[in-house]
Amino acid sequence: MSTATLNPGQTMRTGRHRRRLISTILATLLCLFAATVCALPLIVIVITAFSPQDQVLSWPPTFLPDSWTLANFPEVFDRIPVWDQLANTVMMSVFVTVASLFLDSMAAYALACINFRGRGLILAILIATMMVPFQTLLIPLYRMLADFGWIGTMVGLCVPRASDVAGIFLLRQFFVMIPRDLDNAARIDGASEFRIYWNIVLPNASAGLLTLGMFNFIGNWNDMLWPMVMTNAASDRTLTAGLALLNGTAQGVIPYGVSMAGALISVLPLIVVFAIVQRRFIEGIATVGIKG
Repeated sequence: MSTATLNPGQTMRTGRHRRRLISTILATLLCLFAATVCALPLIVIVITAFSPQDQVLSWPPTFLPDSWTLANFPEVFDRIPVWDQLANTVMMSVFVTVASLFLDSMAAYALACINFRGRGLILAILIATMMVPFQTLLIPLYRMLADFGWIGTMVGLCVPRASDVAGIFLLRQFFVMIPRDLDNAARIDGASEFRIYWNIVLPNASAGLLTLGMFNFIGNWNDMLWPMVMTNAASDRTLTAGLALLNGTAQGVIPYGVSMAGALISVLPLIVVFAIVQRRFIEGIATVGIKG
């Protein structure tokens, strides 16, 4: 009798366990498929970078070459000044990231934590400017920087990118999630607005700062249009803009292996940076926009 009483419960638990196991397997397979699809371009870059030119252009095409080579990498350094362009890329990305974190966070603090007349209107105007395509501003910006004598200089590359409306909006979303009791108590104690911003708001929005920093760093590292327009000499360009020089044809043949080797050189530092900060970066993405 006791066996007959337990069997239905055991059957239900077994059924739930089986359904849970099947759901876990399906979710894992789906995640693996999605990860493979997302990583496929990088896999193709790596394979092509280590493939001989005749293997890349062979027909019918093959996914894996018959032989591997390192010859594409020295040719990248022969065709473009990789070290100069890499230094320009690092300087531009780091400067713009640090400057935008400071300037965007100050503007976001004012819009999120200080009550003043017209605050909502200013935020609406800033958000509206995000609808203006960046390409429409290139010619006015170029003429203005040319008048300043900044074309082809690091100042001309960095200063116009030192603040961004999207960064202001993103940080504002983080700042409004911080309890107002903290900054109100600091004001009662006589703290200045800058001290509240620096000692209270910023430490409590570290995830948002890291998220914006990663967006800015990756965006400026990968940007090609802006450095291409604002620089003339190859040694003044960033690495991503310099890689465009590799796409020229040599005797009617596009050097895909050399181009992919250059792309791999460019993307490796980003992979290392993201691997270091990925956990906090994902946390920041998950929490942004919870409270408006």
